[in-house]
Amino acid sequence: MQKTPKRRAPRSEYTSQNQLSFTGFAPPLFIMVWIPYNGLDPSNRWVVLSSQIPWDELVNLFNKRNPPKSTVRPALNPRVLLGAVIIKHMLNLDDRETVAQITENMYLQYFLGYSSYIKKPPFDASLFVDIRKRLGEELLAEMSDKIHKFSQDGTVKKKIKPFPVPMGMR
Repeated sequence: MQKTPKRRAPRSEYTSQNQLSFTGFAPPLFIMVWIPYNGLDPSNRWVVLSSQIPWDELVNLFNKRNPPKSTVRPALNPRVLLGAVIIKHMLNLDDRETVAQITENMYLQYFLGYSSYIKKPPFDASLFVDIRKRLGEELLAEMSDKIHKFSQDGTVKKKIKPFPVPMGMR
């Protein structure tokens, strides 16, 4: 049985949510050719949730516990990692299906902080094993608290539930 090589994610630096432009998100070319494109729907749940999550704080927490190593390839954008975990658990998907959904869905890519649609998977599904090791239950619980406090302070229009810490970290 031939082993398929792992595909690496593009090296993208973290972009603060304050720098992500909703109107500048570019769709794939085939959508622009076949369908009149008026932009992403601002009321889509992933667009709304993207603005409700304190990405800067979550990325800072992640980077404190997982400092970048200077001797190896640059790490994947922490927002992509954290957003993928959120997508996985909100939609109750397995690792491979999560990567497939992200690859196929512009709204999920916007949620992850991409500036335009990309046809390639953001990372190989096997990376979820490493992500779970890096996050751990303690960091997930701390991030969940940050999200919950952010939703409680009145800065968001619709309250969001705390992010569930999975049993056994599936």
